[in-house]
Amino acid sequence: MAIVVLNSATSGINTRTTLTERLTASDLPIRLDPTIRSQALRVHAALRTGILEGLLPAGLKLPSSRALAMQLGMGRNAVVAAYEHLLSDGLVETRQGAGTFVAAGLPAPQAAPSPPMPPVERPDRGAFALGRTHVEPAFLARLGAAVRRRIAGASLSDLDYGDPRGSAHLRQQIARFLAVHRGIRCDPACIVIVSGTQHGLRLCANALLSPGDPVWVEDPGYDAAKTALTAAGARLIPVSVDREGIDIAAGIGAAPHARAVYVTPSHQFPTGVTLSMRRRVALLDWAQRAGAWVFEDDYDSEFRYAGPPLTALAGLSAERVIYIGTFAKTLFPGLRLGYLVLPPSAVRPVLAERAAFDRFPQKFLQDAVADVIADGTVAAHLRRMRTRYAAARELLIEALPTASGGLLHPDAPDQGLHLIAYLAPEVDPGCAPWIRDRAGIVARLLSETRLIPGGREGFVLGFSGHTVADLRDGAARLGAATQEAAAVFP
Repeated sequence: MAIVVLNSATSGINTRTTLTERLTASDLPIRLDPTIRSQALRVHAALRTGILEGLLPAGLKLPSSRALAMQLGMGRNAVVAAYEHLLSDGLVETRQGAGTFVAAGLPAPQAAPSPPMPPVERPDRGAFALGRTHVEPAFLARLGAAVRRRIAGASLSDLDYGDPRGSAHLRQQIARFLAVHRGIRCDPACIVIVSGTQHGLRLCANALLSPGDPVWVEDPGYDAAKTALTAAGARLIPVSVDREGIDIAAGIGAAPHARAVYVTPSHQFPTGVTLSMRRRVALLDWAQRAGAWVFEDDYDSEFRYAGPPLTALAGLSAERVIYIGTFAKTLFPGLRLGYLVLPPSAVRPVLAERAAFDRFPQKFLQDAVADVIADGTVAAHLRRMRTRYAAARELLIEALPTASGGLLHPDAPDQGLHLIAYLAPEVDPGCAPWIRDRAGIVARLLSETRLIPGGREGFVLGFSGHTVADLRDGAARLGAATQEAAAVFP
């Protein structure tokens, strides 16, 4: 910024020396962003930043549009447009016959730059990470083609506000699949498409429960479900799990008037046990008497390696059971598609809750997924993935005992995409975190899924979506670390 000293000899005015600031375009402390293609937007962005950061203080007179254009080597119209934009923003003001000035009364610039944002936590992608899937390029090509067809052929109704339950086409396909494979007979009108298990569970908890309501949860159990229920204000009641699944008698003893229960009956997370028929009947009887809701999370039932899929709880009684399904395991998590099968009495309150913050889900991807279900593409994909994941499961069952010298005991249920490798009794359970760190794996510890401490310790190992080489390497590292722990911490 140039500072010119004027005196009486040069000004013809017989006064004391006066300081005045004369600002030229080259003096402006601004930086033009070359990535902005529009000249007008480039100038506007530079001046706006200078004003908001306090580099151009309030009351400062800006150069004329002609002078600034000449200095910047661009057309005057671009500078005029930038000044008009700043005027509409309220960042500058014009004074008749005087020019353009930085506006007064703007927020004071921050004294120091904001601290850097912490990184957003994402599920780790290392050895044995849970929830990974394998997706073939051919399948993605078919799905992508279906999406393009749906968008290219969209009708006016497709582009308008949609049904809060989601795509009718997808709901019909889900209803057919559940009738054949899960024993659930349901009206597509009672199916609601959501973005995933947690979204669906939180939606139901907000709609059907009150803050402070007691809710049974399996212990050990699924952390994301506990998080969703806690966020909805539920009071979690841990109920132990044994070889028959959740202990109904223990739940009744702890909270006989609980308002809901969250269960994974077909493949309990994380132990992998199946809820026995005796316990299923007891659970449904209790829910009916107590007027409680049963949130049935059926997260990976499509991957059963011995016999057909089991009948869901919702297939035995639909009056109190809310069935939660997902495409995260059958296809891939990034799809962000799940669904609820609601009893008729729950449809209205759940949709009312959705209207408060979500309104309705997008339609094009849902219709495209329905298309590839209807034409058999998804069924063929599932058959191939079932074979692939079964081989990965067998690899770990064989590799872990050998790599650990018999100190890891893998327990692989007949379905699912993970297993538990239990520590042998001669290994101190307190060494498990050290073993995990030493092996460089991301597996959950069984103890980390419990609300009440106790019981055997082990590693929850995901095997889907990992290469054979990665699984072999991870098993070798985990086995070696376990043997080392047994020697170092006898």
